[in-house]
Amino acid sequence: VPYAGVRKPRFSDTSVWNSSQRRHNIVVATASDAATTHNAKRHWAPVVLLETANLTSGVANASVLILLPWLVLQVTGSPLSAGLVAAISSILGGIASPIAGILIDRIGRRAVSIGSDILSAVSVGAIPFVALLTELSFTWILVLAALGAAFDPSGYTARKTLITDAATASRMDIAKLNGIHEGLFAVGWTVGPLVAAGLIATVGAITAFWVPFALFIIAAIAVTFMRVADAGQESLHGLGPESFWASTVRGMRVLWADRPLRAITISIMVIAAVYLPTESIILPVFFEAKDLPQGLGLVIAAMAGGTMIGAFGFGWLSNRMTRYTLGRLVLAGTMVSMVPLALLPPLPIMIAAGFLLGLSWGPMQPLLNTIVQRRVAPDAQGRVFGVQMAAFYAGPPAAMVIVGAAVGAIGLQVTYLILAGLVVLTAGITIFVPSIRQIND
Repeated sequence: VPYAGVRKPRFSDTSVWNSSQRRHNIVVATASDAATTHNAKRHWAPVVLLETANLTSGVANASVLILLPWLVLQVTGSPLSAGLVAAISSILGGIASPIAGILIDRIGRRAVSIGSDILSAVSVGAIPFVALLTELSFTWILVLAALGAAFDPSGYTARKTLITDAATASRMDIAKLNGIHEGLFAVGWTVGPLVAAGLIATVGAITAFWVPFALFIIAAIAVTFMRVADAGQESLHGLGPESFWASTVRGMRVLWADRPLRAITISIMVIAAVYLPTESIILPVFFEAKDLPQGLGLVIAAMAGGTMIGAFGFGWLSNRMTRYTLGRLVLAGTMVSMVPLALLPPLPIMIAAGFLLGLSWGPMQPLLNTIVQRRVAPDAQGRVFGVQMAAFYAGPPAAMVIVGAAVGAIGLQVTYLILAGLVVLTAGITIFVPSIRQIND
């Protein structure tokens, strides 16, 4: 069927669409054409291999997120140094994301996924290797952490673009696979910190890095054995050379010209920037003051569990309501659950509200994947995902600095209420933006 079997996107840059439409015909197992493939024999290997890579790389990245600051504190004893590593890693991740999108569209989805996982493995494996040869200084850790931060967004973004190819090869409903993919990614980010904590306690922080090294290698091997077409490369057939700058601008232009996609991307960017400091600053400060670390663990675990259930349920939900209705439901649930959390109620209520927040937000990422897959031409999807990743990376570091200062100046409770108000305001405005209705197209 022609491009995803859907209508022409409402781009102002129609030349992007027209040239892409002339260049390719591609079969995509979307929800709308799932009925035609329901009775066909499914080939599970592409999905299993992709999700193996997704899960193992997720566990690896999440474990490194715990291992790195712990190692920095162990080596330097300085919380400021640990914060510097986290900030630089976040900034480099944001810079690398658009570049990753260009590489995915130009040289191939599998190639970028495999290469980034191998390079990520090298960056984390180098830490215990350097420690064997010489003293592991803060400079070494900072350089190797920066390298890893530059590679990780490439693999994550490449695997998102491979969802369409795996669904097509497996004759699987793409909405269902989007939910499975994001649900397993959430599982990885839940399991990873537990793995890291266990490794630190048993073999030490330095030796522990060999485990994410092995997991990244497994992820690269899994994608290597995937036998799928590359919709992005197929749609580039006959296209002449394109400069790096032109490629970058095209991704931004396509995203900005698509009004519903632009609106929902901006909304998620703002919500992420406002919300993430609650997990990294607000809740830790609150529970530390009460000397109740188990309370923090229970609330975060409730959020993670809700997110996993919500993501896994996306395929079921997408078959029972429109994308527009589901998007509004996600935003409304987020608004409702943020308010009781911001009131800092007794722990059982916080756990329930945290679970509701995760459950509400869980379908958002697979929904966003589906919108991009259906509205953006295959040869531009990598760049659009890359620009989105850069936008999502950009806000939280600055927001964390502001929130940290606000907690000291006006207090924890007032700061949390302001953050919750901003989330409610952003979600409420997005629900009533007229162009959002077009995500059903």
